[in-house]
Amino acid sequence: MSHDPYANPRKTTTIRRLGPVDIAALKTAVLALPESVWDAENADKPNRFEALDKTRHIVFRFVDSVRDWRSSHDRPAWGEWHALLEPVMRAAVMPYGYANGQFPRVMFARMAPGGEIKPHRDANAAAKWPHKIHVPLLTNDKVTFFVDNVGYHLPEGEAAEVNNMGVHAVKNAGDSDRIHLIFEYFDADEPAPEWLARVIANA
Repeated sequence: MSHDPYANPRKTTTIRRLGPVDIAALKTAVLALPESVWDAENADKPNRFEALDKTRHIVFRFVDSVRDWRSSHDRPAWGEWHALLEPVMRAAVMPYGYANGQFPRVMFARMAPGGEIKPHRDANAAAKWPHKIHVPLLTNDKVTFFVDNVGYHLPEGEAAEVNNMGVHAVKNAGDSDRIHLIFEYFDADEPAPEWLARVIANA
């Protein structure tokens, strides 16, 4: 099990299963999206990291700086989708019990059959503090999420926090797409760590 000394100690070090959520309306809307929308949104996405390979994204909200999770902005697609996204996100984070929880990054990720996300850690400072949560909207039995070389299956409609500070990777060995709602979540009432001021000062 790997551990990042700068990570929020509230984050999981493996996979934390958060339970089932109602994805019916969101899934129906996602599956109705034309390829042209996926292509256009993916071409304009702010999260261009080599490890993500050919995975396509629709990004609804993103951090203002990859050094700090505390401020973020909505992208144009949020206005159309927030009424479908927010109930799923709120249901998924119920187990945390935070009175002032915030969602700094929100996106869909779509991986084609045979696709993969290469082993990596989320290295940017803004990823070290929030929980990283996945809600599978479409998947198959041959999709595996790896954390520190241990494989997990994330069932459709069940939210899970993943350890993005460990070495993680994804393989879709099935014959259908894998589409996840992925978002970050943090407790705005929790004091920021002392190292954050140094990171911002050195920007």
